[in-house]
Amino acid sequence: MKILVTGGLGFIGSHTVVELVNAGYDPVIVDDLSNSDPKILDQLTKILGFTPTFHKLDLCDEAGVKSLALAEPEIGGIIHFAAFKAVGESVKKPMKYYRNNFYSLINLLEAYYGKAINFVFSSSCTVYGQPEKLPVTEDAPVQPAQSPYGNTKQIAEEILVDMVNSGSDYKVISLRYFNPVGAHESALIGELPIGVPQNLVPFITQTAIGKREKITVFGDDYNTPDGSCIRDYIHVVDLAKAHVAALRLAEKDDFKGYDVFNLGTGNGSSVLEVIHAFESTTGEKLNYEIGPRREGDVEQVWGDVTKSSTKLGWTAQLGIGEMMSSAWAWEKYIAQNPFN
Repeated sequence: MKILVTGGLGFIGSHTVVELVNAGYDPVIVDDLSNSDPKILDQLTKILGFTPTFHKLDLCDEAGVKSLALAEPEIGGIIHFAAFKAVGESVKKPMKYYRNNFYSLINLLEAYYGKAINFVFSSSCTVYGQPEKLPVTEDAPVQPAQSPYGNTKQIAEEILVDMVNSGSDYKVISLRYFNPVGAHESALIGELPIGVPQNLVPFITQTAIGKREKITVFGDDYNTPDGSCIRDYIHVVDLAKAHVAALRLAEKDDFKGYDVFNLGTGNGSSVLEVIHAFESTTGEKLNYEIGPRREGDVEQVWGDVTKSSTKLGWTAQLGIGEMMSSAWAWEKYIAQNPFN
């Protein structure tokens, strides 16, 4: 089956392309290269032994998306990653996020409307805001979003539910990620931030390699054991495999409509714990300082992944050590093989 992977040259998308091929699917990549590098297609070729089909396209281009649907009529599934995703930037530039994240989704849904499509949506634990109870389950009430980015994920899920309830032929699974980190075991693909990283682990590895002077820990006065924010970090390869599991579930005759799953390890790690885990795993000492809280950050969140284990048939296999060591191997690869 052909699977359209939007944002397929990005961090999670590229790893998912590899796992789709491993599972026997034929991925078709769409990416506008606004937050990815075209060289990742070459890296995927090295891993896979062939070059996946690739279309350069901005999904906000309605006519372009309609042309894509005509050019790729055999698509049976869509994994929709393509979105802007930096919490801090979304607070400063909300309209940029609303325009991109909604137009791209709506154009994609309309272009393939009327066909039987298994649609896997890249959602986020940000839909929970600051949960009332931890670990947070899929049935937890959706709290007011802490950022425009989080709000785009909440509203996108509502759009998908409304579409399914209207009687469309789509089967939809929303995957609420926690914090993806790490890199492929080959060290040929990994997280490749453009400009200053917005996420913790690439900032850690760039500091360790000398690209950045120091890491700022945004706040040490939260109500957590060491005062820094707590997140559920998950290895990107585990996360990629979950998308294959989601497609398999949607393909079953008895799956109807819409469902949602948490994707995480079920355990929380603080920012300072991740820093110390990197140091102990790699032997590299990090230069870090404590700074003020960052607007839009949630204090602590980690997920209950029971439903993913029982219904999706998926559990995370890789721990914080593999996350840090693979991210470091990727950073060292980039140093020897520059992308920019």
